[in-house]
Amino acid sequence: MTNSMNPKVDEYLSKAKKWQEEFGKLRKIILDCELTEEFKWMHPCYTFEKKNIVLIHGFKEYCALLFPKGSLLQDAHGILIQQTENVQAARQIRFTNVQEIVEMETILKGYIYEAIEVEKSGLEVNFKKKAEFIIPEEFQNKFDEIPALKTAFEALTPGRQRAYILYFSAPKQSKTRVRRVEKYMQQILNGKGLND
Repeated sequence: MTNSMNPKVDEYLSKAKKWQEEFGKLRKIILDCELTEEFKWMHPCYTFEKKNIVLIHGFKEYCALLFPKGSLLQDAHGILIQQTENVQAARQIRFTNVQEIVEMETILKGYIYEAIEVEKSGLEVNFKKKAEFIIPEEFQNKFDEIPALKTAFEALTPGRQRAYILYFSAPKQSKTRVRRVEKYMQQILNGKGLND
């Protein structure tokens, strides 16, 4: 292990109520790949030349390695998981016990080394543009009624626009979509995002 352990990660691991053994094993595997250990977004994050390569995450049902550019990996073993349909770039490899991690050590190192090569090559994820997300009819109707709403929406950052479109599009029933749009109209007019 050429890279030193980050004290913030030590603290995070010591306080972990679940997955402590799994986190420790994942940490050792990643550090064997000569990445720099950092602590970002409240999680252990491993970087190569200041570029994020992989993070360790813990959830209720599983722990995971999260590759921020996982969609660019070959996934020769078919083990990368897209957390939700709206996640464009990141992919996870999930574990429910330390034995799974031990058995997959060589494979995991292969994925980590591939993620490093993706960074070295300068590859970037081609994110969907806002135009590729369909504005629900109920929201479009409000644009037609209130032109200022459309102007305010278009002034939002692409990420905020996307969040609204996904949130407004999610319900199956039109009346629920209408309610959501009406609830957030003032927030959009105020230049705020869904979670601001």
